[in-house]
Amino acid sequence: MFTGGGTPNAQPVVQCVQIKPLVGQQGTSERYRVVFSDIRNFCQSMLATQANHVVTDGKLKKGCFVRLKSFQANSYKEKRILIVLDLEVLEELGECEKIGEPKTLQTSQDEDVKPNPTTISSGGFYGSKPEQKYQPQQQSLPSRTTAPASTSHANIYPIEALSPYANKWTIKARCTNRSEIKTWHNKNGEGKLFSVNLLDESGEIKATGFNDQCDALYELFHEGCVYYITSPCRVQLAKKQFTNLNNDYELSFERDTLVEKAEEQDGVPQVRFNFTNIGDLQTVEKDSVIDTIGILKEVGETSQIVSKTTSKPYDKRELTLVDNTGYSVRLTIWGNSAASFDVVPESVIAFKGVKVSDFGGRSLSLLSSGSMSIDPDIDEAHKLKGWYDAQGRTDTFASHASMSAGIGGAGGRTDASKTIIQVKEENLGMSETTDYFTTKATIIYIKQDNVSYAACASPDCNKKVIEQEPGQWRCEKCDKTFPKPEYRYIMSLNVSDHTGQIWLSCFDDVGRMIMGTSADQLNELKDNDEKAAGEIFQEANCQTYIFKCRAKMDNFQDQQRVRYQVSGASPLNYSTESAKLASLIKLYNI
Repeated sequence: MFTGGGTPNAQPVVQCVQIKPLVGQQGTSERYRVVFSDIRNFCQSMLATQANHVVTDGKLKKGCFVRLKSFQANSYKEKRILIVLDLEVLEELGECEKIGEPKTLQTSQDEDVKPNPTTISSGGFYGSKPEQKYQPQQQSLPSRTTAPASTSHANIYPIEALSPYANKWTIKARCTNRSEIKTWHNKNGEGKLFSVNLLDESGEIKATGFNDQCDALYELFHEGCVYYITSPCRVQLAKKQFTNLNNDYELSFERDTLVEKAEEQDGVPQVRFNFTNIGDLQTVEKDSVIDTIGILKEVGETSQIVSKTTSKPYDKRELTLVDNTGYSVRLTIWGNSAASFDVVPESVIAFKGVKVSDFGGRSLSLLSSGSMSIDPDIDEAHKLKGWYDAQGRTDTFASHASMSAGIGGAGGRTDASKTIIQVKEENLGMSETTDYFTTKATIIYIKQDNVSYAACASPDCNKKVIEQEPGQWRCEKCDKTFPKPEYRYIMSLNVSDHTGQIWLSCFDDVGRMIMGTSADQLNELKDNDEKAAGEIFQEANCQTYIFKCRAKMDNFQDQQRVRYQVSGASPLNYSTESAKLASLIKLYNI
C-alpha cells in the first residue's frame, strides 16, 4: 500500500482496531480517525467525510473487518497515514478481538513513500477520466527566484486529505472560479487579494493570494485549467462567511508556494454541481447557498446602486430563470458579470454558489465566489433544453410569491380552499387575527391607474423614491440617489368564480406573472405605445389562477374594511383540479 510494490488497484482487507471522532470547527462535518491492522502492522488512518456514513450508520465498529476500496497512502513526520476515501464493511465476517500483536508502521526520513493514486476512484463526476502518469513541463512563478529542475508529482494529495498537519504535499486540481482582484484601505494600511476555487475528485477548497502573491499568481490562474500546487502553502480553518465551499479548511498562498499549469488537462472533474430545482426553493432556508440550473427567460437592463459602506457604485442585472417544475425565479448578478452579460435568452445556465433570499417569496443572488456555466455539457442541461423545446416555451410559470405572512413557508402549511361566497359568509378577516385561504378565480378586471410605483433600486429595499429633478430619484430610507427607479407592481384585481366576485391586492411577483412582463417594461410601453400596453392588460384578463390570500381588517379614510392581499398565485394544474373534482363526485356516491 505504501511502497507501491503490491498488486495494482488492490483492495486489501484489514481489521479495525480503534475509532475516534476528531473535534472540528463548529458547524462543520465531523471527522474520524481510525486505526487499521493487517495482523503484522497497524497504521493511523483518516476517514474522508464522504465515508463518514459507515460510522454514523453503525456499520464500522471496533473489531470488524473492512475492504479498502479507495485510499491514499502518505507519510508525515516519519509516520505513515492512510486517507480512506471509500471502504466496505464485511459484516458477514463479524467482530472479534484484535488479531495478533501488530506493531506500528513507520518510515525513515530517507525513505521515499510514493502513494498509488490509481486506487482513488473518480466518483463519477462530470468530466472525470482515469488519471494517467506523465511528467508535466515545469513552469516557475515570478514569486520564486529559483525552481527545482524537475518535479515528479508522485505524492499527490487529495484535497479532502489536506489539513494544517499535512507536510510536503502537492495537489492536482482544476480552477473552477477565479475572483476579481479586491483592494482594501484601513488604519492598518492597504492591500489586495484574489481567490480561486480548486476542485479534484475528492472535494473542493478555496485558496487566496495576498499582495505579492496576488501579483505573481493572478494572471497564471484561468478558470477551467488544471494546476499542480505544491507546499509550502498555509492550510487554515475556513472563514465560512467568505466561502460557499463545503470544506473545513482553506489555503493561503505563500512566497515559496509553487503553482504549475498541468500539461495534461484530463483526469480532474470539471465542475461539481448539487442542483436545487426552482420549484423546491420555498423549502430552502433563507441565506442558504445552493446551485441551480434553468432556462434564461428574461434579461433585465443593467442598473447601478451605490454601496452604503464604501460609497462605490455597483452594477446589477436581474435575470428570470424557469425550469420544468413550472416555477420561475429572479436571480441577480453583480459587477462585471452584470455589465458584460450577453447570453441569449432561452439558453441553459447552471449557477454555482447563489444565495437564497426571502425577498419576494424567494429570489437568488450570485455570490462573488460563485460562477455560471452557459449551456453546460451535462445531463441536466440536455434534459432541460429538450423539455423547453418540446413544451416549456409556451408554458406559464408561477413564482414564489411572498410568504412573509406565514403562508406556504418551509413548514409547508396548507390553507383552506374557499369559494368567494364562503370567504364573505364566514367573515374571513373580520377578527383580530389574520385569516388565510386559497381560492380558484378568474380575473375579470385590472385597474390600470397606479398599477405600479417607482421603487428604490437597492436590493431588499423597494421603498418608494421621489424624483427631485430629471434623472435624480432619491430614496430617503437608503439615503441614496439613482438615475432611474425600478418600477414595481401594486395592482388591484377584480376576480370572480361561480359564487361571486371580490377585489384582491397583489404586489410585484404576482403582477409579473399575471402581466407576463415587468413593471419597468410595461411603463416604458405605456409611454411609447399605449395600444400595445392596452393589449397586455387585455391578455391578462379572463385568466384563471389559484390565489393564495390573506384577509385582514384595514383602515381606509377612517373606515374599516377587509383587505384581501394575494401572497401567491399559480396557473391551474388541470391534473390536480381533475383529481379534486373526481373526489367531490365520489362524495355523492353516484
